[in-house]
Amino acid sequence: MIYTSPLLSRPSATELAEPGPLDAAGVAWHYGNPLGEQRVVERGSAIIDRSHRFVISVTGQDAPEFLNNLLSQKLDDVPSGYSAGALDLDMQGRILHHAKVSRTAEGFYLDMPSAQGESFLDFLTKMVFWSQVEVSQAEVAVITVLGAPLDAPDGALVARDVEWLGSPRQDFLVPSGQLEASVANLESQGGKLAGLMAFTAERVKALEPEREADLDDKSIPHEVPHWIGRGERLGAVHLNKGCYRGQETVARVDNLGRSPRLLVMLQLDGSCPVVPQPGQPVTAGTRTVGRLGTVVEDCDNGPIALALVKRSALDSQLNIGEVAVSVDPDSIQDDEGPKAGRAAVNRLRGL
Repeated sequence: MIYTSPLLSRPSATELAEPGPLDAAGVAWHYGNPLGEQRVVERGSAIIDRSHRFVISVTGQDAPEFLNNLLSQKLDDVPSGYSAGALDLDMQGRILHHAKVSRTAEGFYLDMPSAQGESFLDFLTKMVFWSQVEVSQAEVAVITVLGAPLDAPDGALVARDVEWLGSPRQDFLVPSGQLEASVANLESQGGKLAGLMAFTAERVKALEPEREADLDDKSIPHEVPHWIGRGERLGAVHLNKGCYRGQETVARVDNLGRSPRLLVMLQLDGSCPVVPQPGQPVTAGTRTVGRLGTVVEDCDNGPIALALVKRSALDSQLNIGEVAVSVDPDSIQDDEGPKAGRAAVNRLRGL
């Protein structure tokens, strides 16, 4: 069933005409002033309807251990109120699903892009076996506030301050039937409704990928360095937890090497009438050196995008078809931790 948010009945609410791989169907892309709505993030509190996200509930006495055994995040002993990212990987360490996980007194909520929901729900359900857990789709809506923080609306199931590289962000999970009332409550506090385009622009600047739009079947966690938990940063991968599917690849890359590709932000030549689409190749001369992801118009930077690009090509002149692009140097993350395994190998070799 195709989801349609009740907030699409607001004046001037407009959906993205062709969402493609972007998780944008069913909610407003903007409310008539797309670039002006982005300014709200800088000057106040922008309320974003993200109620199209797929939410899974995992409850029962074995829920913490059940999820801890399957996902990349350490979840077996987290307290109520905890929130972080988590990945489901295949045996080769390639990313299958990415979810935000929140712990409540009753269990866990996992929310993710709508295209990922059914397959993730199916996987978790098949892995229950004899565990005392219940896995189900939850009738829960996600509302995001960017900019100045607001108080949680009445009846919120989860209120989380989100760790990311962008503007201050809060996510509220509310019962789906209370979406309109919850947004009205946030508006009464001074928040202004803004479309998903405003959130997407912030997401690109925060280097926060969506699985379908920005990654591919070869993507591994280290291509998004801030997803690797280090120090106070939880990320989406805990480096010191028990075994889970794909852990061997995570450990090998972290200890011995680095990913061949890196997720970066691109600045696009806005004078070209052609708008590149997610999935197009990024080229350096005649060589394909990357893959384009989300493309969005930013109120300050013009057209920007996420892309997976080979490390060897980060300083090259790049193109996407006839559109010239360049890597934003501030988006090249170098916080990849010490390579303990590589240092040990070098010591053995006397280097």
